[in-house]
Amino acid sequence: MKNLLSFSFLFFFGLTLMAQTTITGVVTDERTGVPMQSVNVFMVGKTLGTVTDYDGKFELNVDEEPPFTIQITMIGFEPALVEINSKGQNVEIKLKEMDTELREVVISASRTPERVMESPVSIKRMDVREIQQTTAPSFYEGLENIQGVDVNTNSFTFKSINTRGFATFANTRFVQLVDGMDNSSPALNFPLGNLLGMSELDVHTIELLPGASSALYGANAFNGIMFMESKSPFDHPGVSIYGKTGMTSQDAAGNNQFVDAGFRAAHIFSEKFAAKLSVSFLNGTEWYANDYADYTNPGFTRDDPAYDGLNIYGDEVSTTLDFQQIVMSNPMIPDALKALAPLLGPPQTVSRTGYKEIDLIDYGAESLKADVSLNYRPNADDLEIIFNGKYGTGNTIYQGANRYSIQDFYMYQMKLEIRNDNFLVRAYTIGEDAKDSYDTRFAAINLNRSWKSDVNWFTDYAMAYIQSFAGVMLGGGTPVPADLHKQARQFAQAGALVPGTPAFDQALATIVKDPDLSTGARFVDNTHLYHVDANYNFQELIDFADIQLGGSWRQYALNSSGSIFTDYDGPIKYNEIGAYLQLQKVFADDHLKFTGSVRFDKAENFDGFFSPRLSLVFSPDDNKNHNLRASFQTGFRNPTTQDLYIGLDAGRAILVGSAPDNLDRYTTNALNVSTTGQALGFPATVQISGRSAYDNAFSLSSVYAGDPKKSNFPYVQPEQVRAYEIGYRGFISGISIDLNAYYNDYDNFIGNKTVVVPYYGNTDLSDIHPVAQVPNALIAMSKGDYQPFQIYTNSEAKISSKGIGLSLSTKVFRDYELGVNYTWSSFDFDQATDPDYLAMFNTPKNRIKASFGNP
Repeated sequence: MKNLLSFSFLFFFGLTLMAQTTITGVVTDERTGVPMQSVNVFMVGKTLGTVTDYDGKFELNVDEEPPFTIQITMIGFEPALVEINSKGQNVEIKLKEMDTELREVVISASRTPERVMESPVSIKRMDVREIQQTTAPSFYEGLENIQGVDVNTNSFTFKSINTRGFATFANTRFVQLVDGMDNSSPALNFPLGNLLGMSELDVHTIELLPGASSALYGANAFNGIMFMESKSPFDHPGVSIYGKTGMTSQDAAGNNQFVDAGFRAAHIFSEKFAAKLSVSFLNGTEWYANDYADYTNPGFTRDDPAYDGLNIYGDEVSTTLDFQQIVMSNPMIPDALKALAPLLGPPQTVSRTGYKEIDLIDYGAESLKADVSLNYRPNADDLEIIFNGKYGTGNTIYQGANRYSIQDFYMYQMKLEIRNDNFLVRAYTIGEDAKDSYDTRFAAINLNRSWKSDVNWFTDYAMAYIQSFAGVMLGGGTPVPADLHKQARQFAQAGALVPGTPAFDQALATIVKDPDLSTGARFVDNTHLYHVDANYNFQELIDFADIQLGGSWRQYALNSSGSIFTDYDGPIKYNEIGAYLQLQKVFADDHLKFTGSVRFDKAENFDGFFSPRLSLVFSPDDNKNHNLRASFQTGFRNPTTQDLYIGLDAGRAILVGSAPDNLDRYTTNALNVSTTGQALGFPATVQISGRSAYDNAFSLSSVYAGDPKKSNFPYVQPEQVRAYEIGYRGFISGISIDLNAYYNDYDNFIGNKTVVVPYYGNTDLSDIHPVAQVPNALIAMSKGDYQPFQIYTNSEAKISSKGIGLSLSTKVFRDYELGVNYTWSSFDFDQATDPDYLAMFNTPKNRIKASFGNP
């Protein structure tokens, strides 16, 4: 904090060069006459500049003698040049608004500046004006207004951006870059919303490319990629602050206030050095999860013995109690009761009594972000060296295989970048620490085990049930199973920890700090990512075409101390490399633009992949008001680090990654074999390796069908897509039009499948029990001696998606803006060809969005 205050002091009171010339002026909108704030004013040929204040006024101090020229720029307006002929000159500038936002310049589509209308692929843009005008609580949520964009709300502080289908909270098909740095969690491989992002005061532009972009940006830019660019301290000096407050309202949580505030300070110390600092903070209350329906057993209530509520945890622990077998095998039970054993009925599945999520989670939501940038231009020209540090921390809730309470989680990024108009070299690292985050399901499971073991609890339940049954029968009554189960649960629950009591709070505090999932719930994550990329544009060396060459190297260092990955003996390191070449050429008097690129990527464990892209943009008119485009590209997605190296018991199933060195490294804890299994000669406990999930398992669909069949799912391989797109951009009679249609064809679609591994026996049914004369694996299944695994593999099914998007915008009543956009999405997947696979397209077929306003 001391360093932060000292740095802030420099911004406000730092020494500046003594200026020889002072220029003042005011900038207004030519059409409306309204003063314009945050307009850039700078001296041509120099890096010195300033911005206008709330009244459109500015003061520019430069160490130059007149005459010279200043330039005035604002996104969405045509730039203006003004000649300065004397010291103290006061100028009045009127900026003219561009005819359409489609004339604005973007960079990300081809890694080179070009007008939106002439982009070879679909691209969407959000600038400072739109950020200021968004009606959403934050600019990040305001992205949902863009055509084709979906925002999934995982929790109050965690939103997930997606385009073109397969929208999930854990969206590994979409890449988010912040000032050129991948914003994904190194361990999870997807962005945690805007947790480590930008304050809206520092956002300059957001460019979004829906669809595959692997040809330029490598693996995982599969469904789309978003670029968030911050404001340069050279171009946007000054101090700005914001504050917001509001209320969230929910039946379960009541009314809760949230606050969102931040500041940004940037200063130009000289024409060579500038710096900035931005900080933002949000505090609110998460949505309470209070759906207690049993979706595993539809229709079950909390009185059912096998009840498993959605937002109740700990009741996933269950067993099958064969009351008849317990009575007949217990020598302490009298023969008179054994004679009544057949009346006890068939075996019954019973689950432990769980705890509500509301008793396990602190629903306070917080987010703190800080960003420091030091920018140095050694020659006071376009060559710039940037050191940038970003830090984000907070509390949120993540919905993955289980519900995770993210407490004091933090991520940081450190970047060193050297660039000019033609080349870029960037190196950065990302680190994260899960701190006090924990798995709520295991918190509840181990809370139960802390006061009574599973074996003792189910034993008490069974004996109480049998005793109640005997009492009713011997008394001449008729037992009611529901009443017997209720009495048995009450007996087994005697001494349970009660939420809200000191004993409960103390036990929970101990468990959530314990990383051993057999006794605790904390997950450890100190994973790091290291990345280097470079790009060179040969435009000053080669005349006949615009040629670019670039490459990247990345290393993951997975470090969860065995709580997520199988990194029991130290971090797991995993490398990826890539290189690309792009050529862009115009023909037919600048009416036809060709763009071709190819990229090669290689990741550990897999063969290399080539990703080509070809596109044509045709502009039939001289003013380029109409632009037709067509493109073909391939994209690919590497399996995530979790797909490869996870080894996590999630309760209902064990998640195991398919990297060859991971399968033998993961081994379960001791699993208890049923008493009937032991009676047939099988050991009392067994351990199962991760390899068994691929080599000795039954498919879940065959188990459900009552005819277990050996599964033959391959180890996961990279996923590929062939993407075809056509589109039109232009404007007719003052109406801006953006129309596109796409078709995506997928190979090796990555996903999860659940398999069932028997405790003993071969799933090819080759070993027959000498006494039972039944395959050992089928005996295991019939006795409940099996373990579900969730594995990572590829689907052999034919999978494709397609869609159409249309955006229209115009001005009405002179000053008012009217816009509407429509997106149609469709997904083709024959479930019958792969019954064990869930594709999870999770995208509405029709979406329409409209806006009306006056800036």
